[in-house]
Amino acid sequence: MSNSSIYAVIGCGMQGVAEAYDLAVFGNASLIVMADRDCSVADRAATRINELTGKTIAKPVELDASHVSNVVQLLKKHNVTVCCGAAHYALNLPLSQASLEAGAHFCDMGGNTGVVMQQHELHNEAVSKGIGIVPDCGIAPGTANVLAARAIKHIRCHAVQIYCGGLPQSRDLPLGYRVVFSVSGLTNEYTGSCSEIRDGNIVSVPAFTEKEELVLPEPVGHSEAFLTSGGTSTGPLSFHGKVKHYGYKTVRYPGHYDVIRSMIDMGFLDLNPIQVDGKSVVPREVFHTLASQYWNYPDEPDLLVLRVIAKGLNEAGEPVVMSQDLMDFQDMKTGFTAMERTTAFSTAIVAAELASGQLGPGVHFLESAFDPDRFVEALAKRNLNVSTLINIAK
Repeated sequence: MSNSSIYAVIGCGMQGVAEAYDLAVFGNASLIVMADRDCSVADRAATRINELTGKTIAKPVELDASHVSNVVQLLKKHNVTVCCGAAHYALNLPLSQASLEAGAHFCDMGGNTGVVMQQHELHNEAVSKGIGIVPDCGIAPGTANVLAARAIKHIRCHAVQIYCGGLPQSRDLPLGYRVVFSVSGLTNEYTGSCSEIRDGNIVSVPAFTEKEELVLPEPVGHSEAFLTSGGTSTGPLSFHGKVKHYGYKTVRYPGHYDVIRSMIDMGFLDLNPIQVDGKSVVPREVFHTLASQYWNYPDEPDLLVLRVIAKGLNEAGEPVVMSQDLMDFQDMKTGFTAMERTTAFSTAIVAAELASGQLGPGVHFLESAFDPDRFVEALAKRNLNVSTLINIAK
């Protein structure tokens, strides 16, 4: 492995730019290829990275990533060390396949557990070719899974509950929300089913159910949390037999759940077309269009809150509760949102690990890919600090 690495970031949206910036600062990069189907988007992304870092390190490239051959050609042309998926989750499997063919490592921000499991079917091929692939490297799934593994490492853990939410700093926006990632990704989480460990068994439960109230560190304070799909990702598989409970809930300001729950019940997130004035319309697409406008507050700063609560026993056999809290705010200096920082920077940590040869070949579960304490140390270098407390249970 050379002293410096070449990265290709596929998808130059919000997350892709933040990931490339992190790689430019921490990833020992000699070149970062910014690839997008819209060349103007790729150009703006590369320009922003170069301006923020004060060096010419990012190069824009026009790429239609829906065709594997195009991706392979790009990766081989630039002798890419690590390909980073920052596009829609539907592309993560073909991008994994393209990386294998081109001889580049691959990581992505996930978004759909079904796609992740298809990526894991490439494990034997990745091993044989000496390529490392790590899906689902964002915040939740991603960092949240790693913190769960950290709890299991430090206490004799029997239960882990994760709470995570990307929120506007202002509670006064409509439904207390603003778009912090794609609306299609949001509705993907709000529908379907959730995989959890309950009473030692892996079970499937409906998304957008089981609302509970909780109090988180200020400025979030009183909030609500509910089941959403995809948050546990491969955690139930990794932790099955180690804990009796493993679950994930999304955090929102009070009132959000009841309104969206009513809209789901009325069919606004359905995928089956309906007829409107003789035209076929997909309700969820209508919701995406309206929500993208309704929650579009690009100048409203955001925050990210993550809490991982683990219950178990300490070395003395006493019942303890281990809490890990991470809260981040939009960086006004760089302009990166809290969601960009926490999702993209954690993915960049994994990309740098792959580039440096710290992760071996194969398709990895992030929560078991490398030592969780080392991951937390890498977050701290980016001012993403995890507050950890272990207290005797009352």
